[in-house]
Amino acid sequence: MSVGEEIRTDGDRPQKSLGTSAARNLATTTKSVPQMQEISSRWLLRMLPWVNVQGGTYRVNRRLTYAVGDGRVTFVKTGDRVEVIPAELGELPALRGFEDEEVLQELAARCEQREFAPGELLAAFGSQADEVFLLAHGRVEKVGTGPYGDDSVLGVLADGAYFGEQAVLDSEAIWEYSARAATACTVLALPRTHIEQVAERSDALREHFQHLRSVPQQRTNKYGEKAIDLSAGHAGEPDIPGTFVDYESAPRQYELSVAQTVLRVHTRVADLYNQPMNQTEQQLRLTVEALKERQEHELINNSEFGLLHNCEYDQRIQPHDGVPGPDDMDELLSRRRGSKLFLAHPRAIAAFGRELNKRGLVPETVDINGNRIPTWRGVPIFPCSKIPVSDARTTSIICMRTGEADQGVIGLHQTGIPDEIEPSLSVRFMGISEQAIMSYLVTTYYSAAVLVPDALGVLENVEIGRW
Repeated sequence: MSVGEEIRTDGDRPQKSLGTSAARNLATTTKSVPQMQEISSRWLLRMLPWVNVQGGTYRVNRRLTYAVGDGRVTFVKTGDRVEVIPAELGELPALRGFEDEEVLQELAARCEQREFAPGELLAAFGSQADEVFLLAHGRVEKVGTGPYGDDSVLGVLADGAYFGEQAVLDSEAIWEYSARAATACTVLALPRTHIEQVAERSDALREHFQHLRSVPQQRTNKYGEKAIDLSAGHAGEPDIPGTFVDYESAPRQYELSVAQTVLRVHTRVADLYNQPMNQTEQQLRLTVEALKERQEHELINNSEFGLLHNCEYDQRIQPHDGVPGPDDMDELLSRRRGSKLFLAHPRAIAAFGRELNKRGLVPETVDINGNRIPTWRGVPIFPCSKIPVSDARTTSIICMRTGEADQGVIGLHQTGIPDEIEPSLSVRFMGISEQAIMSYLVTTYYSAAVLVPDALGVLENVEIGRW
């Protein structure tokens, strides 16, 4: 190219100035700090009251409770055949504490599998209760007679529930409600005649039943706690009852869980590429964010202390129509006093919004830390993507009362640990390896405790895919 010859571009137009691609080599670009898509709002961590736990263990002392047999039954499925796990029969109140595996296996083998279509009756009000039903799959409505003679849905049962358990010990028991299939249902029925036949051949089972019938009924309040004898409204000089408040002999203890990782940064990177951003600082920032995300996930899903696993079964309810409607949210609120917040997957909040739209309802919102949060009956509904969504597109909605003073749900952590950068979160320098790699141990300690059972409730099997 001769001097003065114009540089021609692809479009045959001459370039008369320095191009941006070449100029960028001499310029310092404006750049963002490293971004991370995993970061969420983490409303649970922000709204949960945190209690400092010295010694790493928190003990929840409660009044003595006599309620037993509140669990659910687990099944195994082979093709189209469903069988109950024999040991799971111990969830029935009449079989609680009975541990003879051979007898339980025989009872499980005598369960009869039955299929019911939507709307079909499993049991009729007033008829003799001579079977125990174990609900393997589907939804069953407990239907009673309302004050004006119409049918009234008393409750909804779902997978793992049982009903008719009074038939095990009481040969004169009758159904106090009708059981109607709301969806296609698969149930296992255990007739009382089969139970009696097994008991005739098993001395252990017969003695177990005799013991249950001979034990006097403990006086309890409606929560299953040992009653406190009181006298009220009396006149004159009656004998005033004496009493005491009994405690659980083996209260539950929550140990702090831990999430840890070792962050490694090469000294060459930290020395030479530390401007304009501190490489170690940014690496630590993103690592801490990931630990906090895992912390919230564990608080929801951990099998030991996670909220979904620690909700009592009598505090778990089923949606009446599958989708989360206003009536279901009202039922969830009615199970506890002073509810402070809902937690729901964003798709569950959207499904609830669709139900409100169908009824022409507009939820109120409240300002929390500059964010407009939707509410129901004045209780904010916070999004939480850590609540799982099943393959069947169902999820759960959590409602809770929080705070130690209100006997609610609390978070547990321990402050003042070595090299702490946030409460109960530390970054500890571990040294430099022979490969010139610096290591940092990043640790956070946490757990959660439900002080009384009614502090936490869950609306289960919420459908989010129906339009």
